[in-house]
Amino acid sequence: MKRGLGLADVALPQARAVTHGVAVVDGHVVTHAYWVRSVQAWCAAFQRVPGKEVGLYFDDPLAFSAALWGAWHAGKTPVLASDLQPHTLAHLLPTMQACAGLLPGALQADDVEADAVQLAPLPLGDTQVALFTSGSTGQPERIVKQLSQLNAEVHALEAVFGAGVDAVDLRVLATVSHQHIYGLLFRILWPLSAGRSLGMHMLRYPEELVHQLSQAQSYVLISSPAMLSRLPAHLDWSQAEERLRIVFSSGGPLAPEASEHCLGLLGHSPTEVFGSSETGGIAWRRRAEQGDAWQPLPGVEFRLEDSGCLAVRSAHLPDATQWWATADRALPLGRGAGFVLQGRVDRVVKIAEKRVSLTAMENSLQAHAWVKLAKAVLLEQTDALARVGMVLELSDAGWQALQQQGRRQVGAALRTSLEPLVERVALPRSWRYVAQMPLNAQGKTTQHSLLTLFNPLMPQPEWTERSALKATASMRVESHLRVLEGHFPDAALVPGVAQLHWVVSLGAQAFGITPQFARAEVLKFQQPILPGDYVQVQLQWLPEKSSLQFALVSARGTHASGRLVQGA
Repeated sequence: MKRGLGLADVALPQARAVTHGVAVVDGHVVTHAYWVRSVQAWCAAFQRVPGKEVGLYFDDPLAFSAALWGAWHAGKTPVLASDLQPHTLAHLLPTMQACAGLLPGALQADDVEADAVQLAPLPLGDTQVALFTSGSTGQPERIVKQLSQLNAEVHALEAVFGAGVDAVDLRVLATVSHQHIYGLLFRILWPLSAGRSLGMHMLRYPEELVHQLSQAQSYVLISSPAMLSRLPAHLDWSQAEERLRIVFSSGGPLAPEASEHCLGLLGHSPTEVFGSSETGGIAWRRRAEQGDAWQPLPGVEFRLEDSGCLAVRSAHLPDATQWWATADRALPLGRGAGFVLQGRVDRVVKIAEKRVSLTAMENSLQAHAWVKLAKAVLLEQTDALARVGMVLELSDAGWQALQQQGRRQVGAALRTSLEPLVERVALPRSWRYVAQMPLNAQGKTTQHSLLTLFNPLMPQPEWTERSALKATASMRVESHLRVLEGHFPDAALVPGVAQLHWVVSLGAQAFGITPQFARAEVLKFQQPILPGDYVQVQLQWLPEKSSLQFALVSARGTHASGRLVQGA
């Protein structure tokens, strides 16, 4: 099979034989001819739309790739929605001339006019796609990528890793979305450019990965540090070493212990790729071979700025001649030996005229026996009102302390531990304790998801039971909750849609599941939830049915019950 044809050749349909396999769906090979016809149909649909930008969001990678190329051939700039959350759509939709996929008012491919569409090679310098950063350290930012940048990065990936994934029967498993740069490259652009099968399998839970590995098939795993560091040791990983050809991780450095954990369970040391939406891929490493050292990808130059931060220059950037300074501190290892990362530049904010490092506070708390992971967030943006909120993923010892001592005493003890580092006026005033940090489709914790934990639309939960499949949280409905305002003029009560929001949010916290559901079943609202009610939210996750069963009860009886189902 011919490899390494390049992204430009993928955009030109004649570059592949009509019978060439593009993807495997339910055991059936989807041919290049079928894919080209889908591209033509989407191109015909987009050609009728005025304006330049069109929004795309698809769960199905095959349909997504056809719509993406169809938009490009229609002369449009596809804008990839990062998710379907209301705040995301509120910012995206007003600026779009048309949408496709799962977005509201979506276009349909035009099969009638498809035959009239002629597909010429795409100009790499004039064809582009817009996507968004994860928003892990601030609000998501829009990034525009030229096809020439993506093409250069695909060639770099093929040069380093192509031989390791070059097998006709290889399938791609992924735990990250193709709507972001990492998944877009590794699940869509690189496979198509190299003539391999698209990354069709999206896995949300480790149990799904174990099930796939039980099949007589060879796989590439495209994952994230968040997923790889939490692989349960009690599952049967006996087939992993044989079935997996390579494990990729990106989105942030993988901790040494997490890398060792993966090596022990999967039989593979993850291949980490370092970079960002802005810079593209920068370097790679495999800890079992390189240790902490990162090796630059082909065509990537690096140097150290006076600030100690890494700067890079490559064709993955908007201007291949200019240096791009990152916020990553690094140490060079000598000529040709790569570099070692030394952490991110401190996030410094000003509170009551005091300069405070959020990074230093997080690091200090993570050294505490009660804390596994800490994330700081600025709750107000003005100096006069600024205060810090802290979200903590507790250790077993931390949960035990919380249950025995209560929230007030635990918060006071943690504040005391920060006093040598931070002046009292700038200490965190609000604390949230979670079973797991909220994660997006890329396995990242975003600023928005952290702020949501402090949103008064939902009471602060107190977990009384937490296990892999069952959880119970108690919440007191205070009269100041914003969710009580405006829905019913003559009565302050919690509307049903808000109750479902509580269930979804708590389910994501308790079980680490994606907070997106296709439908509700056996839904009953039996009596209103009123200010002063002490509500118990009972949750049960049924992974075999991809459903979340719930009941909201109080001393007055059951308020609501039902189940939420993921999938089609």
